[in-house]
Amino acid sequence: MLRYTLMRLGIFAGCLVVVWGLVYSGLAPRGLGASNGMWMVLLALLISAPLSFVLLRGERDRASVQVVRKVDRMKANIEANRAQEDAADDTARVQGQAS
Repeated sequence: MLRYTLMRLGIFAGCLVVVWGLVYSGLAPRGLGASNGMWMVLLALLISAPLSFVLLRGERDRASVQVVRKVDRMKANIEANRAQEDAADDTARVQGQAS
């Protein structure tokens, strides 16, 4: 998961450098007044999102498999705890009726 996040950040950083170069060379429009930095960040986000979606498909699939495994493991642990609690409750009821 960390690898996927770092790869997304890398693609964003690359897009930000390209957008910065295009804006300061005059090929892309500048923002209004002091909004130039925000304009470049938003434009880089807009470009990097579809690039990440296409370029990181395999890494995203691997990350989702890891997430599913963790969720399944947590569900199994919760179910095991629930079963232990049920067994302890049943034992307490049987002992309470025997007294």
